[in-house]
Amino acid sequence: MDWDKLRVFHAVAEAGSFTHAGDVLNLSQSAVSRQISALEDVLQVPLFHRHARGLILTEQGETLHKTVREVFSKLEMTQTLLTESKEKAAGRLRVTTTTGFGNCWLMPRLHKFMAANPDIDICLILEDNDLDLGMREADVAVRMHAPRQPDLIQRHLADFHLPIFADPAYIEKHGAPKTLEEISGHQLVLFGEHHPPVAHINWLAEAARSNGNKQVARLEVNSMAAMASAIASGLGIGSIPTYAAKEFPNLVQILPDITTPTVDAYFVYPEELRSSKRVAVFRDFLMSELGIR
Repeated sequence: MDWDKLRVFHAVAEAGSFTHAGDVLNLSQSAVSRQISALEDVLQVPLFHRHARGLILTEQGETLHKTVREVFSKLEMTQTLLTESKEKAAGRLRVTTTTGFGNCWLMPRLHKFMAANPDIDICLILEDNDLDLGMREADVAVRMHAPRQPDLIQRHLADFHLPIFADPAYIEKHGAPKTLEEISGHQLVLFGEHHPPVAHINWLAEAARSNGNKQVARLEVNSMAAMASAIASGLGIGSIPTYAAKEFPNLVQILPDITTPTVDAYFVYPEELRSSKRVAVFRDFLMSELGIR
């Protein structure tokens, strides 16, 4: 298989059309199409289903794309490591984390890191689903659970508590529960997703149901930041990490003496980036901001 044709195939598979791939490669649409047809002739299998709305990989195309994508990802990582400065951290660092942690905790602090590391460019990817670091969908991740992939390096960062909060206006109108059992009589703000990014985020709902209340949600929303905003707007009581609640200083902590669940945060990156200076300085920044020695 010709390397140039594989490069074109990779661009087409990622872009989903000959035209968009041509824009990326600075080639005409017809030149891209000819390269793909020539590769299909060599392999003697169709790689794309062609239709009016674009291109869809065939089963054989999916198999080839998986391998080619991995090869290009490894090459990109190798090039980054080879060109990274031996004296100082430099280059592009793709960081992924949950939308809640990214918006509420990381974003307000990121200016400190960028000021201290002017030669590092950050690409922040906020995604509640885990991106595949092994496939280079991102370089590093801050996750609210231990990594499930065995080939990733992990560093425990923090245990974030999930206190119960309410707005003073809500308390004035509805009162504040004096015990956990009384939660079942209140309006709750919950995370409305089947697979929330933070474990135990809806533990209050379970507590309310255990006391016989079947209708517990006043509002469900699939965003941690939006949950905090909804609680601050008086829509109900909710349990959110302290880093999300700090955006709204008027929030009142409910039942501060009870033990609430915690969320374990981890810094995660692939083995190939173990010696990367960019990864090291970003890890050290996170630990410093979290007060870890």
